[in-house]
Amino acid sequence: MERMIGTVSRGVRCPIIRQGDDIAEIVVDSIVKAATYENIPLNDRDVVGITEAVVARAQGNYATVDQIADDIRAKYGDETIGVIFPILSRNRFSICLKGIAKGAKKIVLMLSYPSDEVGNHLLDLDELDEKGINPWVDVLNEEKYRQLFGYKKHRFTGIDYIEYYKEIIINAGCEVEIIFANDCRTILDYTKNVLYCDIHSRNRTKRLLKNAGAEILYGLSDILKCSVNGSGYNEDYGLLGSNKATEETIKLFPRDCKAVVDKIQKGLYERTGKKIEVLIYGDGAFKDPVGRIWELADPVVSPAYTDGLEGQPNEVKLKYLADNDFSNLQGKELEKAISEYIRNKDSDLVGAMSSQGTTPRRLTDLIGSLCDLTSGSGDKGTPIVLVQGYFDNYTN
Repeated sequence: MERMIGTVSRGVRCPIIRQGDDIAEIVVDSIVKAATYENIPLNDRDVVGITEAVVARAQGNYATVDQIADDIRAKYGDETIGVIFPILSRNRFSICLKGIAKGAKKIVLMLSYPSDEVGNHLLDLDELDEKGINPWVDVLNEEKYRQLFGYKKHRFTGIDYIEYYKEIIINAGCEVEIIFANDCRTILDYTKNVLYCDIHSRNRTKRLLKNAGAEILYGLSDILKCSVNGSGYNEDYGLLGSNKATEETIKLFPRDCKAVVDKIQKGLYERTGKKIEVLIYGDGAFKDPVGRIWELADPVVSPAYTDGLEGQPNEVKLKYLADNDFSNLQGKELEKAISEYIRNKDSDLVGAMSSQGTTPRRLTDLIGSLCDLTSGSGDKGTPIVLVQGYFDNYTN
């Protein structure tokens, strides 16, 4: 063991990004300036993360409520639409819902309960037990739901999402009926035309609905998959990963991101002589233990990254080695034995007892989560993150 500091993550400030800006040039310049100003040596295999929001902003990847409505109208016509499994979010879904409602005559809104898929709770499981409700079987209409559970506001946002979403739909000039169920096929009792809005379970939902006889069937990932009347778009994710920009517009998940990270990597090498890895990151993959919110509302943590970030960690558990293989050693002898073990570890430790307890996740999910926690989503003003020492181990 030679160094006393391991992984370091730093938020880097940059100019406010506007549409049309050269995001790659701004990132490279910001990293070089920050490293110079703070006297930070840059190294091969450092990692630079850029939040997806500023990439999409530079691309001008925006759409209006009317453009969403036009796409909905083209796909569903005047049919009643079953809008199912949306997440409960003012930022993530409210403007999408406004556009969907504006393009529809009637919506049957089906909410999962007691929570959405990312952990925003309408109520607690204990309340379901108390009322004798089985969320896997029981289907509730709005009246029955209110009789059982009344009016509840989200503990962090102070919003009654049932009332909030209902008002959005009505104010868009659309009829609405609200039901609560967890089997996607329930919606087919109300309409055969469905827009499924779940994120990570969307492929299963599509399969089940298609096999059960859905007629007009799209996911949120199919809306604005291509430009509609000059709108932004995302060919892979459609409206998934979008965020509210104004009361009438959304910012979509960025597109063509691989070219962006490769350009940043090339620019950093030209300016520093170092092979620095680069990724664009969205929501980190972590869960809040109090609010129970699973943070991953984006379809992926990282929509693009340089080739050196492919794969997952290949690490041994130090405490396992200390308690088992080298339990008879201590002090310098223990340090030497563990260092030697790490230097000679197998290139693939999958299934090895010495790796148990290490995090079996992709590098981009781990590093993207670290970047998201570092930059935050508020007023820190650090949409760029410099991570150093991530690929070091005990021997460095």
